[in-house]
Amino acid sequence: MEREQIERRARELTLPEGVELRFIDDGLALCADGMSLCEDFRELLPRLRHDRLGREMLVRAARVRGVEAPHAVDATAGLGEDSLLLAAAGFSVTLCENDPVIALLLADALRRAGNEPQLAGIVSRMRLVEADSVEVLAGMDDAPDVVYLDPMFPGRTKSAAVKKKFQLLHHLEAPCADEDALMDAALAAGPRRVVVKRPVKAPVLAGVRPSHSVAGKAVRFDVIVRR
Repeated sequence: MEREQIERRARELTLPEGVELRFIDDGLALCADGMSLCEDFRELLPRLRHDRLGREMLVRAARVRGVEAPHAVDATAGLGEDSLLLAAAGFSVTLCENDPVIALLLADALRRAGNEPQLAGIVSRMRLVEADSVEVLAGMDDAPDVVYLDPMFPGRTKSAAVKKKFQLLHHLEAPCADEDALMDAALAAGPRRVVVKRPVKAPVLAGVRPSHSVAGKAVRFDVIVRR
């Protein structure tokens, strides 16, 4: 999507009171409560280095063997940072985002990243779909290799920067309300594995026990191996 298309779409969207979308420099920003949020994938470049990427918990959890060009569906794309990690690790990624404002912020982040030599090849493997991920998964002709779910309630994070980000996003979209439907759709799509991001002490999603987990201090990735 080109900047002109994004500007036009931003003017068409209906926003909650006190919230606006505007360009700051070349990036579309969500502004409210004296704060602004503009996703910039360049900030993730240190994590994309070859010597670090393989140690990312998500990459370890999603890795599938014997597949030359794996396909992942990020069913809860948000601002796309986890999808970027998967794409950097060699996945083609379908990003599903149902909220039109978040989807537009993500589209603009992808636009700008496509102009960065260090990111262009990575984001070329990322395809954004503005739709309900349950419907997207149900309508897929071919089973993805991985379905990734991140329905974590953001308010639990202790990072001030992340709190600021989610405080702004909460003006738009509440955390996932129907976790059962999301898990059912992920499993029904027939992937090799479903990967679920959870707070480290949270119960499993929708009562589905993982085959194994990759855990850190604050979060864990539950892996449900299907085939």
